Parts: sequence; C-alpha cells; structure tokens
Amino acid sequence: MKFNFDFREIATATMVLFAVIDILGSIPIIIGLRQKVGHIESEKASVVSAVIMVAFLFVGEEILNLIGIDVNSFAVAGAFVIFFLAIEMILGVTLYRDEEAESASIVPIAFPLIAGAGTLTAILSLRAEFQVENIIIAIVANTIFVYLVLKSSKKIEKVLGKNGLSVIRKVFGVILLAIAVKLFATNINQLF
Repeated sequence: MKFNFDFREIATATMVLFAVIDILGSIPIIIGLRQKVGHIESEKASVVSAVIMVAFLFVGEEILNLIGIDVNSFAVAGAFVIFFLAIEMILGVTLYRDEEAESASIVPIAFPLIAGAGTLTAILSLRAEFQVENIIIAIVANTIFVYLVLKSSKKIEKVLGKNGLSVIRKVFGVILLAIAVKLFATNINQLF
C-alpha cells in the first residue's frame, strides 16, 4: 500500500477543519455545558469526535445515501443545530436540556459541536480533492488541539472572568449564527 503524503494537502485540510470545527469559538459553549453538567471528559470527547470524523471520511456518503439523505439535507439539519446553539449563546436562554446526563462529553460536545454537520460535510468535500491519509493527519492534528482546549477550559474561564466570558459568548454566538445562516443558504438551494 502506497501512501501519498503531501504537506500542502495536510496543511490545507488542517486549516479547513480548524475553521469549521472552530473550537476556540466554542469555548463559551463548552464552559456553559461544563457549568450545567459539572464535568467534561476531554479525552473521551476528543477520541469520539476523531472516530466519528475518520469513520465519516470512509463511509459518510454511503451511509447518507443508504438512508436516503443527501449531503445538502445533512448540512441544512446541521445548520439548525448550530442556529439553536447560537440562539442560546446570544439570548442566554436554555434550549438544550438533558437532566440525566452526568457528562456532556459525547452529546453535544463530540457530536454535533466538534464532529457536526459542518465538519462532516467539510470532510466529504475534502475527500473529493485530497488523499485520505492527508485528511486523517489533519483530523488527528485538530483532535489534539481540541483536546488541549477542552482540557484547559477551566483555566480559560478563570482568565476571561464572568464579564469577559459573557461578551465573548455573545460575540461568538453571532458568529455561530452567521455560520448557521451561511450553511443553510448554501445548501437549501440544492434541495429544490
């Protein structure tokens, strides 16, 4: 088996996934979830999101086709999830309720926050252009960064303080809302 490692492809795929995952923009959501559920298992969230992304790289389009969903429908559904997360951030309301959860590590952090519709759609787009091994390296690089951010979320919260966190949460909420609108607008036309 021959590997076609290409630094340019790895760098491009890493940057695309970094922008789509936007873990830095998700810090207010992560801190809010940690306050709700008390604990986030950084390792578990990182590993599960990496497994979801790698699995989707290989079988994503086939799974969507098997259940009769195209990538555009998947992206529009992801846009709704991101939209409601953004509304929570901007308005300070609680839409996501999971009273039984002891941890928010898998849902909603690993999926849909890290390995959400936008990320999975980006992975399918990258697969059309780049070698699989280069995309896997990009996924691993992003997973390591995600882990570091999740692990240090308490320190980040202390540095930002309550007011700083509130401002950043609202700013990133608007950015997340814009991403949701763009994802929706880009994909809704393809459905009709």
